[in-house]
Amino acid sequence: MRKRKKNAVRFFMPLMLLAVLLISVTVLSGIERGQSGLARIQLEETVRKTALTCYATEGIYPPDLEYMKKRYGLHFDEEMYQVYYDVFGANLMPDITVLEKEA
Repeated sequence: MRKRKKNAVRFFMPLMLLAVLLISVTVLSGIERGQSGLARIQLEETVRKTALTCYATEGIYPPDLEYMKKRYGLHFDEEMYQVYYDVFGANLMPDITVLEKEA
């Protein structure tokens, strides 16, 4: 009977370790994706706040991203993110969209 228990433990122990490893990898990759999405949302909020700061200071929304980079110090990883900044008029809030680039 004892031999049977030892064989069962020897059989199930590697399976349990493999299961724990797979669960850990899945959880960590989910956390990484969540942080990546959070960074994208934060960048979008930063661009929006920079545009609002410009509007409050100068009375117009910035004409483009370069304007915000030069005058307001906006910077981001352009290899990682694509920022779409569509202006409708000097006194209308621009449409701001940030997307992650594919690796």
